[in-house]
Parts: sequence; structure tokens; C-alpha cells
Amino acid sequence: MAERLSDRAVIDALQTLEGWTREGNTIRKQFVFPDFRGAIAFVNAVAELAEAANHHPDITINYNRVSLVLSTHDAGGLTQNDLDLAARIQRDPAARG
Repeated sequence: MAERLSDRAVIDALQTLEGWTREGNTIRKQFVFPDFRGAIAFVNAVAELAEAANHHPDITINYNRVSLVLSTHDAGGLTQNDLDLAARIQRDPAARG
């Protein structure tokens, strides 16, 4: 099982993850696209990254807005897996909003 991160480690990491915010034991970000197709293309790109990492976000789709929420449920909070996946999403051109 992945080790839960300290508050300081999460705060420091969020400084490098544009637009991601902490909410309790999660980090989240909302992405906005020109239309529904753009939102779905983004979700599909995130799905590929999540499968490769074997770490899956909670995803909410509202027409052209997609919200991602990351947390490591079996650790009861945030782990390096969450920060790593957020960074991969941020770097991948197909997974940007």
C-alpha cells in the first residue's frame, strides 16, 4: 500500500501542479472545453493515463466541464500516486483542458 503524504509534502507539490487544489483528503481540478466532444476526448486521454498508472480518478462530466478528483482510498488520503497522476495529466497534450 502507498504511504500517505504529510500536509507539507502535499502543499509543496501543489505549487507545481497548476490549477489543482486540495480539498480534505483529495486534490481536484476542473477542466473546461469548447464542447462536449472535447470533454469526452479529454476523459478518454485521462483514462489511458490512469490505466497505465493503475490509479483511477473520480471523474464528473458536465457537458463541457470535467472535474477530476484524486485520492488513494486504501491509504485514507493523498499519496505520491495522486501527485504523479496529476502531473502526468498536466504534461500530456491530449489530456489538457
